[in-house]
Amino acid sequence: MRLPRLRLIAAASAAAAALALVPAAAVAEPPAPFYPGYIISDDSFFNPDAMTAAQIQDFLEQRSCHPKDDSPCLSDFRMDVPAQPASAERCTAIAPKRNERASSIIARVAHACTVSPRVLLVLLQKEQSLLTTPSASGYQRATGYACPDTAACDTRYFGFFNQVYRAAWQFREYTVHPRDWRYKIGGNTIQYHPDAACGASTVTILNQATANLYNYTPYQPNGETLKAPKGPGGACSAYGNLNFSRLYSAWFGSPLAVRYTGFVDGCLVYRGGFGCTLGTPLEP
Repeated sequence: MRLPRLRLIAAASAAAAALALVPAAAVAEPPAPFYPGYIISDDSFFNPDAMTAAQIQDFLEQRSCHPKDDSPCLSDFRMDVPAQPASAERCTAIAPKRNERASSIIARVAHACTVSPRVLLVLLQKEQSLLTTPSASGYQRATGYACPDTAACDTRYFGFFNQVYRAAWQFREYTVHPRDWRYKIGGNTIQYHPDAACGASTVTILNQATANLYNYTPYQPNGETLKAPKGPGGACSAYGNLNFSRLYSAWFGSPLAVRYTGFVDGCLVYRGGFGCTLGTPLEP
């Protein structure tokens, strides 16, 4: 679909202004393995077409998988998926399906909630090592949804489909209502660990996708953790968002990648909230 020239110019100008907020080195080649204010680009985070169900299946089959118990590897996992009604501005409806593969579930949830399947795959590994060392407990708590560091998990959200869907839904909720959540674009005080005594520092969050990651996992790595990204960690080490960045980079390349240079559609940026609604006519 071609855009009117005036809209192209306006969009390009807006994209240039947004990119100007990001350090040039961070966009092209990060000066360090982890930049706390820009963990992943909006384009990499919100692209539901990053992988097809078949590509996800191939990816899962390529992992070295050693289950902790009698659980199947994620490439072999199947389950009956219940019907999921639409959630306004967050996710479209998901039809029921019997004996559905994990790869298909991930792809369908990604499309329904406009989140990259790569993000969901990294989340499954970051939270429960589900791609390499799956377990019955891991499938129940697959994305760590409703499993806070300081309390027991809410069992209402247990189960692989529930966990994948609710995580994607939550990322959309952060995006639709950014002012309702603690971490936002701009300056934020972010702790190094659940123990407040470990300290905190101000992080300037540059985009919505990074804000989403902090709202889901509200800690940044401290200097000691950054020096030993593969561990062992210290008493104040929190690896969550660092591991997200490391896993994404190892599997899919730089999480800061943007498909389009000089032009970024507003639907892919989500700056300050929900970008647009699919099917909305373009302005003349």
